[in-house]
Amino acid sequence: MKSEAWSRISIPVSGTVSEILALDLAGQIAAAFGAQLNVLFTPPDPAELAPWLGEGFMGTVQMSTMESLKQAADESELTARSQFGAVPYPSKIFTALESPVWQDLALETRLSDLMVFSDASAKGQGMLSEAFQQVMMEERAGVFIARRAFNIGGTALVAWDGKEPSSRAARRAVPLLKKAAKVVVVGAPTGDAPADLSRLAAYYAGHGLTVEVETLAKGDVVALLTEATERHQADYMVAGAFGRSRVREFVFGGTTRALLQNTSINLYMAH
Repeated sequence: MKSEAWSRISIPVSGTVSEILALDLAGQIAAAFGAQLNVLFTPPDPAELAPWLGEGFMGTVQMSTMESLKQAADESELTARSQFGAVPYPSKIFTALESPVWQDLALETRLSDLMVFSDASAKGQGMLSEAFQQVMMEERAGVFIARRAFNIGGTALVAWDGKEPSSRAARRAVPLLKKAAKVVVVGAPTGDAPADLSRLAAYYAGHGLTVEVETLAKGDVVALLTEATERHQADYMVAGAFGRSRVREFVFGGTTRALLQNTSINLYMAH
């Protein structure tokens, strides 16, 4: 049966092998909601390169560079289309974004219920690392970071400290959490008083979710969350992003950066 909660799942791609797993997981999520899988080929943008070639370059050098960029983009698009064709989910579309690419991607993001990215992009690697940062920071979209095979009907772990970022992620993930057979809410005390996990459990109860709650011991937050994920055999973790100011976090820092860089957990994040 089609769910009205999420109707469009979008995934930017650049035609690399590292994106195949993310494509597969995006298809699984779309299938669970009866949603459209929106695959967005996101090429390098010649418009962004042009200013760098404005001074000190001969016209022929500019033309040669632009032609090489276009040829590489064309080859990557062919690969991306082949990977798109291999996704078994039938309700899917492929769109090649046009220059200005970031503006086109921003519009697609605003008309999507969930954005999916590969592990490499989340770690700042590859052609889509900047797109990942922009989607998270500028568009404030809900993002699923696909790192390993998962069962959408399995176990979900929600990391909550009562603060705005984790609360926003916890709320926006409700449609995904409703697909899980088991939801565990965990809280890791820091220097402040620990959040009352029963309050989030009561909020989820209003959405028809029955959850387990667990307050973790004091210690390294990321290590505790990783251990809890493995102990509960969770298929993914819901976590907030940017617990501090963007300036202090320097794009990705603190717990956010550690979760992105130092774990292999599937993550649902929202800024």
